[in-house]
Formats: sequence, C-alpha cells, structure tokens
Amino acid sequence: MIVSKFNRTFRALSAGAALSIMMAAAPSAFAETPADTLVEGFAFDDIITMDPGEAFELSTAEVTSNTYSLLVRLDMSDTSKVKGDLADTWSVSDDGLTYTFKLKPGMKFASGNPITAEDVAWSFERAVKLDKSPAFILTQFGINGDNVTEKAKATDDSTFVFTVDKPYAPSFVLNCLTATVASVVDKKLVMDHVKSVTPTAEYKYDNDFGNEWLKTAYAGSGAYTLRQWRANEVVVMERNDNYYGEKAKLNRVIYRFMKESSAQRLALEAGDIDIARNLEPGDLDAVSKNADLTTVSAPKGTVYYVSLNSKNENLKKPEVQEAFKYLVDYDAISSTLIKGIGEIHQTFLPKGQLGAIDDKPYKLDVAKAKELLEKAGLKDGFSVTMDVRNTQPVTGIAESMQQSLAQAGVKMEIIPGDGKQTLTKFRARTHDMYIGNWGSDYFDPNSNADTFTSNPDNSDAGTVKTLAWRNTWEAPELDKETKAALLERDGAKRAAMYEDVQKKFLANSPFVIIFQQIEVAGARKSLKDFKLGPSFDTNYVGPIGKE
Repeated sequence: MIVSKFNRTFRALSAGAALSIMMAAAPSAFAETPADTLVEGFAFDDIITMDPGEAFELSTAEVTSNTYSLLVRLDMSDTSKVKGDLADTWSVSDDGLTYTFKLKPGMKFASGNPITAEDVAWSFERAVKLDKSPAFILTQFGINGDNVTEKAKATDDSTFVFTVDKPYAPSFVLNCLTATVASVVDKKLVMDHVKSVTPTAEYKYDNDFGNEWLKTAYAGSGAYTLRQWRANEVVVMERNDNYYGEKAKLNRVIYRFMKESSAQRLALEAGDIDIARNLEPGDLDAVSKNADLTTVSAPKGTVYYVSLNSKNENLKKPEVQEAFKYLVDYDAISSTLIKGIGEIHQTFLPKGQLGAIDDKPYKLDVAKAKELLEKAGLKDGFSVTMDVRNTQPVTGIAESMQQSLAQAGVKMEIIPGDGKQTLTKFRARTHDMYIGNWGSDYFDPNSNADTFTSNPDNSDAGTVKTLAWRNTWEAPELDKETKAALLERDGAKRAAMYEDVQKKFLANSPFVIIFQQIEVAGARKSLKDFKLGPSFDTNYVGPIGKE
C-alpha cells in the first residue's frame, strides 16, 4: 500500500519535488522505483562542470553523451568505425585536409531552436577559444583561436567544413570528433547567457562564451535534457521530446550520489535504485547470486600499469624491466583482486580500439626473472620503492608484487598515499615505481600510443608530459612509427602499424601493463536493454526501459 501510494505521488510531482521525497524516504518505505524513472546509484564526485567545452571527467562524459549531440558517434556494432549523429553524410577531400559534413534536415535543440551548421561551427570556436583541458583534442589539428573561424565554418545552414593541417588518417580525425569537447551547443540560447569579461594577456576575448552559465545549465539536443545537478548529491535528466532520433524510453533518469559499493548493493537489493554502478568484487558476487538482480559488464578503454622510472639506474636496464614483467602473479591477481572488474591485458591499446592486440607473453616465472637480473649484474637483487594509492585493487596488486619481487631478491618498499600525493610524485618524476591507470582521451589508438611512446624533450623542464616523459624514457623509433600511423589513411595498414608498435613496446619498455578495466554494474532484472558501452561516454540510457 505504501509502495503504490508513493509511486502515484512521485509521478504527480515535478522532478525536483519528487526527487526530494525520494532522497529523504527511508529505504524500507518502498520496494521499487517509479515505472517512468530510472534511478542509478553512482559515485560521481569527479563532476566539476557540465559545460561540454570544459568537462574532462569520466562521470560528466556520461551525462553529456546522453544530453548533447555530436557530428558523429562511435558505431556500437563496430567501434573501429563511426556513424552519423547530427551528420547525415561526410566526405574527405583528395588531399586529406578538408572534411565536409552535411547535417540531417529538420533537427531541433531541446529549446526548440533549429540545429544549423552555424551552431556546429560556433561550438568548435567556443571550445578552442575557451582553451580548457579537452581543447587539445581539436587544437592538435593546427587550430587555434586566431584561425578557428576559418578552419571550422558553416558554408550554409546544413554544411559544416572542418580543415586540418595535415592529411591525417580519416579514422583519427573522426574518432576525435566523437569526444565530448566536440558536442554541439545551442548558440542562440548560450549567447543569451554570456558574461562580459575584460581581456587579458592570457585570455583575449571580451566574453566567456557562456562558460559560467553552462557549468550548471544546459543547451543541448540529446536524447535527454539536463534538469539539475547538485554536486555530490544528484543529477536529474528528463526526456527531450524534441530529440531527432529514437525517443528515450523513460521520462526521467536520476543519478543518486552513492560513494560506497556496499551502500549501492543494499539500495539495489531493497529496490531503492535500479542500477548500482560502482560495485567491488564482493558486492558484485552477492548481486550475481540474487534471483531478482543481474550483472552487466563491458571492457573499458582503461589500462592499469606499473611504471619504472629510468632515472633509477637499476630500473633503467632493459633486463630489469623485462625481469619485472616476469615477477607479476597475473593468475592470482586475475582470480582475486580484479575478479569481475578487470581482465589481464599486457599491451597499451585496450581491446576494442583499432589495432589492439591481445598478446600476453608474460607470466610469473621467478627463475626467468633471476636469470635476467643476473644478466643485468644484479644477481643479489636490489632495493626499490613503489608509490601506491590507498585504493583497491592497486594496493593489493602492489602487495602481490612485493611478495613476488622478494622471491627474486628485490626488496620493494610500498609508499602509500592518497591520489594527489602519489600522482604529484609521478608527475614530478621523483618516483622509483608507481602503479596507476590510463584511460583514452578519445577512442582512437593514437591517444594511448602517443602517451606511452612520445617524449620529445626528456629534460625535467619538458612541457610535453606524456607517460613516457614521466618515466624518463625515450623511444624515438616507436614514436616515429606512432606519428607515421597518424598519416596512414588505409585503415588496415594503420591497424598493422599499431600492432607492430605494441609488440616492440611489450619486448622493451619500462611499463608493466597488467590489466584492462571492466566496468560492471548490478541491475534489477525488470530493466530492458541496459548495456554498458566500451568507453565512459557510451553508456547510453535512452534505450533503457522497464517491464
């Protein structure tokens, strides 16, 4: 009786009022969420802005991908390709420098304003001129604040032309345009909310392009609109009835901020939420045994690695680097620490990306490692430190490596710290060893290949601070091959080049890559068509329905 009454009341109220009641209700007060609403428990404490021209956090990417449109999106049936979103068709000039996009006709923003090529051009212009963290995804094509209006322009209401500085592989350019920073905003609506600013040497424009307003507001055309975001509390999205594509199945999506895995599991079991997004292995196992629940998973574009700093003369030796790859108990890590949330993966390109390989040549082999250490002149071992963030599974992996390294005579001291402490040391190149993760900035092999191989200035004053730079490692031949792959327009040949780079990297590099993340979630069995995508901006909620 209480359940029925609550649900009727929820549907009758506005989203904000209904949410307030739902958040305040005791878990025992009801046993299901409203039929027209999806409720997810989600640890989204990384969100700092909802402006797609500024946002560069994983959780924000999920929200913007459901609320904003792009020219093209990843093709979920084959993620090595893209498909049109706002773009109906596109072509590339013979010289490989000019991309011409024709928009689908009759599309509207959530506001009701028509979507035109001018909106696309202005969205690129504002992202480049704002020059926030993700702007490099566009500026790497030779675009800057001075030339963007010529390089990204509308030639008529339905035609957008994008000009790049080199004949890049079309797959590279198009994959970059699937990133959040390429989201198209409603120019007319945003211009009504721009804030005047005084130009400075660092920022020479007289307005903020609506940046302050869009931090919490919305000006998109996606399947859902953003109704509300309260930091570390809630995100509310409502169906966009002006959406040009297949309409969202449910009226509303609510992300409830829930940090702890156990709290999410309990809320899911009680029916307070439909989906639990941040389950650790123990809670995931409990959900899998519940007849009313199910689990969903998908490999993500994030790899976990151990970084060996070449400033350490012992770690600089190729034999030591290879020995350490034989001193990881991959099987034990797989069966315990990352069970259900990761899979052993030893190369820098995650599964699903163009050219990714699944070679796994290394396994725990203490005898082989001792042989390599002796070859390096370190028969009796040596001492080393590892900076480790106080989270799982990285702490457990560090402790596992500590034990296996000891079997070969290497004494590893674990230096624990929070994320800021460990990352600060790593970025300053003052670590011996560091365990971390890297997620692709955009769904193209260059994102990972570049950061793991490129290091144009290996001095401490270097400004291109890739992972190779952080490890004080130079690999000019691999970097050269990676750069060449950017200009290979034949997709099969480009994939083969990345395969070759990975094999060479595996055999000789100061990175011990251990596993690829698998995103997991627990869900009510009553949900229909709930899937997780291959990247953090492809977790689409529009297709989800309820029985």
